[in-house]
Amino acid sequence: MPADADWARALHTLWLAAADMADVTGMASHVYALVRGLPGVTGVAGTRWTGDRPVYARSLDRGTEPLTLPAQPDPSPAGAARLRALLARTDRAPMLAERDLTGDDDGAFAPERDLLTGSGAKAALECRFLLGDDDWAALSVGLASPSAGDRMLPLQLRQVCEILVALHHRNLVGRSHERLQMEAAFLAEASLQMDESLDIEETLSRVARLAVPAVAEGCVVHLIRPEGRLLPVARAHVAATAQDWLAGIARHDAWLGRTLRAAAGGRQGVVLRGADLDGGPFGPRAGGPGAAVRALSVSPLRARGRALGTLTFLYQRDDDGISDLRFLDDLARRAALAIDTSTAYEQRRLHVAQLQHHLLPPALPAPPGLTLSAAYGVADASLDVGGDFYDAVVSGDRVALFIGDVCGRGAQAAAMTGLARHTLRTLLEDGARPAHALERLNTTLVREGVKRFVTSLVVVLTPDGDGRRMEAASAGHPRPLIRRAAGGVEEVPVSGMLMGVLPAARYTETTARLDPGDRLVLFTDGLSEARDDSGTMFAERLADAVHRCHAPPGDAARALVALAEEFRSAGDDDTAVLVAHIDTVKEGS
Repeated sequence: MPADADWARALHTLWLAAADMADVTGMASHVYALVRGLPGVTGVAGTRWTGDRPVYARSLDRGTEPLTLPAQPDPSPAGAARLRALLARTDRAPMLAERDLTGDDDGAFAPERDLLTGSGAKAALECRFLLGDDDWAALSVGLASPSAGDRMLPLQLRQVCEILVALHHRNLVGRSHERLQMEAAFLAEASLQMDESLDIEETLSRVARLAVPAVAEGCVVHLIRPEGRLLPVARAHVAATAQDWLAGIARHDAWLGRTLRAAAGGRQGVVLRGADLDGGPFGPRAGGPGAAVRALSVSPLRARGRALGTLTFLYQRDDDGISDLRFLDDLARRAALAIDTSTAYEQRRLHVAQLQHHLLPPALPAPPGLTLSAAYGVADASLDVGGDFYDAVVSGDRVALFIGDVCGRGAQAAAMTGLARHTLRTLLEDGARPAHALERLNTTLVREGVKRFVTSLVVVLTPDGDGRRMEAASAGHPRPLIRRAAGGVEEVPVSGMLMGVLPAARYTETTARLDPGDRLVLFTDGLSEARDDSGTMFAERLADAVHRCHAPPGDAARALVALAEEFRSAGDDDTAVLVAHIDTVKEGS
C-alpha cells in the first residue's frame, strides 16, 4: 500500500480517537505514538502555554506513554516571543520552524530543546498552533540530523496539529452550547418557580434553594426595606452546618453590608476574588465556613428603574465553575421583576392565588367584535412544566391568534416554549402573515440547533362585513374547529410540517369566513389525546363537546377544558385552549 494511503488511514484513526476526547491533552498518547513512528524521528515533545507561561511539557522517546513534566509557573520570555511570532501570522494557521540543537539558542526553544536532545536529536522541527487568544501549544519532533526527516514530515506534522486545533474548537463550541442550554433551562425553571407564588419571601426562598448547588455553594437574597435598610429574606447553603453561620453573616456583617449597598446602586453585578475579599468574612484569611469561599458575586435586583435589593452567591468551586455575570444578572432581573410584580399586587390588595404561568400571557386583549377566552389545564401537577403556549396580538382591526406545543416536558422544553412564543408574538406584532411567521420561527429553531420539535397554529382575523375573514397556517398542529352559530361543527383543513426539523420548510394558508355567533376553537393535543378508562381518546368526542359547550363566550375555553378533565383518566400532556367568539352586532349599535 502506498505511504500516503498509510498516512491517510493513520490520520483517520487519530480523528476517530479525537471524537471521544474532551480535551487536546487527552490525545497525547495517540499523537505522540503516531508522530514518533514517522521516519527519521528520534523523539517527540509537546508543550501547552497560557501566554508566556508554560502549563505543561511532555515528551516521548522510546516508551509507549509520554512523560509529563511538572508545570512551570514562571513566565518565559522565549515563550512570549514564540507566541508573538504565531500571532503575527494573518491566517492564524499552524507555524512551522526548523531548530538546530547543536548550538546555544539562549533558551529560545525551551523546554523542548532539553527534552529532544535527550533522545539523541541534533535538529528539530517545531509546529506551533493557537487554541485561543493566549492559549497555544507546540508539537516538536527530534531528528538525528537536519536532513534525517522524510520530505513529507512538515506536512504530516502540520496535519496532526490541525486535527488538534479542530478538536479543541469543537469541544469549546460544544461546552459553550451545553452551558447556554443549561443556563436557559435554569432560568426557565427559576422563572416558573418565581411565578408560582405572590408571597415575596416564599418566591425568593425557592430561587435560593434552586440555585444551591446548581449555581453556587451558597445564596443570599436581600431586599431594601422602605427605611432603606437591606434585610436578608432568603438564604441557602450546600452545607447544613453553615446555615446558621450564613444567616448571621447576612444579617449582621458590616463588610458584607457595605459591599451589598455599593452593588445595589449599580446596573451590573460584580464578582469579588482574592484580595477583594480581604477584611470580610470570606476568603482564605477568614475563619470558619467563610474560609472555603473562593469568590463572591453580587447582582443588583432592579425593576422599572428601582433598586429592590441584591442577589448574592458564594462560590467554593474553581473559577471555571463560576457562572457568567450575564447569566447571574439575567437571573437577578427575573427575580426583581417577580418581586416588583408581587409588590404591585400586594399594594393593590388583589387576592390572586398565583402569578400567571411564565410562558403564557398574563391576560388576553379585548378587541372590538370578538370575545377571546383561554384556559390551561395541567394533566399532572407532579410532573415538570409542559410546552404548551398561546397568545393573541391586536394591531388595529387585525387580530392574530396562535397556539403551540413544544415536544417533551421539563426546563429545556420551557426554554424553547418561551423562545417560540416571544418570536411569534414579535413577528405578528410587525404584521407578518401566518405562513411567514411560522417559516421565520422554523428558521430560528433550526439555526439554534434545537433538539425538540415544535408545533403551532397561527390564525389572523380581519373584518369582513359583519363577520371576520380567517387566514390560518399550521406547522404540524391539531386542526382547529369552528362551531357555527347554527349548531354545526367544522374542522378547518389546514396542515404543514412541524418546526425545528427542516430548514427550508414552507407553509400554506387556508381561509374561511366566521359569521356572528360562530366560535373558533384552537387547542393542543393534550385536549384531544386525553383518555378515559377504556382507552378512548377525547378526540372521538371533541366535535360533540364543542357542539354542546354553551358556556358564555368569556368562559368557553375554561368550560371545554373542564369537559376534557371530567373525561380524562389517563394522559400526562397539558392542555391549552384558545377560543375566539364572533360577537353578534346588536341592533342600533
